[in-house]
Amino acid sequence: MRRLHRRWSDLADRVEGATPAHRDRSVDALRALAILGVVLGHWLVTSLTSTDGGLRGASPLAHMPWLAPVSWVFQTLAVFFLVGGHVAAQGYASARARGTTYGSWVRRRLGRLFRPVAAVLVLWAVVAGGLLLGGAEWDTVRTLLRLVWSPLWFLLVFAALTAATPLAARLSPLWPVAVVAGVDVWRFGLGGPEWIGWVNVAAGWLVPYTLGAAWAGGAFKRRRPALLLLGGGAAATAALVLWGGYPASMVGVPGAAVSNLNPPTLAAVAFGLAQCGLALLVRGPLARVMRLRPRSWAKVALMNLSAMTVFLWHQTAMMSVTALGLLVSSDLPGLHTVPGTAGWIAARLLWLPVFAAALAVCWAAFHIHERPRGRRAPRTVRTGPASRPRGPLRPSDREAAHA
Repeated sequence: MRRLHRRWSDLADRVEGATPAHRDRSVDALRALAILGVVLGHWLVTSLTSTDGGLRGASPLAHMPWLAPVSWVFQTLAVFFLVGGHVAAQGYASARARGTTYGSWVRRRLGRLFRPVAAVLVLWAVVAGGLLLGGAEWDTVRTLLRLVWSPLWFLLVFAALTAATPLAARLSPLWPVAVVAGVDVWRFGLGGPEWIGWVNVAAGWLVPYTLGAAWAGGAFKRRRPALLLLGGGAAATAALVLWGGYPASMVGVPGAAVSNLNPPTLAAVAFGLAQCGLALLVRGPLARVMRLRPRSWAKVALMNLSAMTVFLWHQTAMMSVTALGLLVSSDLPGLHTVPGTAGWIAARLLWLPVFAAALAVCWAAFHIHERPRGRRAPRTVRTGPASRPRGPLRPSDREAAHA
């Protein structure tokens, strides 16, 4: 244990030493928190119940509506799009200053986004084929594939917004907010077709993305705009839920007539504005914590280095534990049972470390697909005894510092 602690301390020192002094560490911390929120949220509100014919999807939110506040904590996609817009706008501005063309910049950005996806698609195509050939019910296979592939909508939207970064950097967030509001009025108030709601998939997530681009342009140097976002977004969310007929849960609930997330509604956008305001307010304290605690910074840097791997494989980790549990019993509490009691919640919390261990195995096997090919990160070493590395910097350490 002492040796492991020493090795972690050495790694933290190397990452600290390789981090450029000008880097805004709050950006990386916010992205890590957003990814962590998505992972824990899925693990807590997604369940696979054991039936006579196989596995079926379920959600504790459908059985215990009073758990809706859990979704307020773990539905952090708006923060991810905020950070994504900020990083992309900064990166594009730097690329233009270096003379890099838009085509080269967007190919590099999208390549980093989609490279890790191929491994997920190939593995699950093989698994699905094997299950069907082995006699598994189609409903079971479809449930598993939906859990793995449904989050990939995020990548498509994020890729589209990344490609539109030059436009998003010039766009006021009021325009996509107006589109979302108009679509909701048409859909819910005027009896418009359900398919029109999918316009909000792009418009809804464009709102935090444009806020991130505005942040990159210096729009939030003062606290007042962030306070207005937090207060106005929270008040609008409360009004829409209490008097506008929108559901309290900020994630989809099986069997519910309306979902705030699929597609995003005006309530989800208002909630995202509040989240973005809070994120912008805490970025100063987060940056200080990351500077004063090198070990915390190393964890955040390593999380950012593997953010796509964690996002793509966290559902596979949960399903693997669920499937292996069937070898022991088909009625393990918190794993195969109906998520309808407080006891299920307590049992589920005990399973989270097991899910995390399974995710670590997935990370060890597949994180290599997320590393840029043929790229060597520059070595930047800060001076001073507190930040001096104790050994030579390996490529992975440098990548973590610059992730």
